[in-house]
Amino acid sequence: MNKIYFTITGTCHKFGQEFFKPNMKVELIKEPDNEYDKEAIRVEMEGLGPVGYVANSSFTVLGESMSAGRLYDKIGDTAEGTVMYVLPKGILCALDQKDAGEK
Repeated sequence: MNKIYFTITGTCHKFGQEFFKPNMKVELIKEPDNEYDKEAIRVEMEGLGPVGYVANSSFTVLGESMSAGRLYDKIGDTAEGTVMYVLPKGILCALDQKDAGEK
């Protein structure tokens, strides 16, 4: 199965991104009631809660990332990911294989 990548954005509205390190785990949680984006996927970390969102714009996705809209139907209500790279314009993550293709 091919890896699925996603970008975390919006960290500036929470705790910033300086503390993110490769191999950290994140939880993805769908927000179907989000008033701004019906395909919003919130990103949380244990002990911190919300830390950002999966990017949902061609201007904010990095590299081979999927936007939240493309990822939305590929996961269940929640999923897990692993931080790969911390970059100036976002955090690139990989969807954990056990969650890939889940609905």
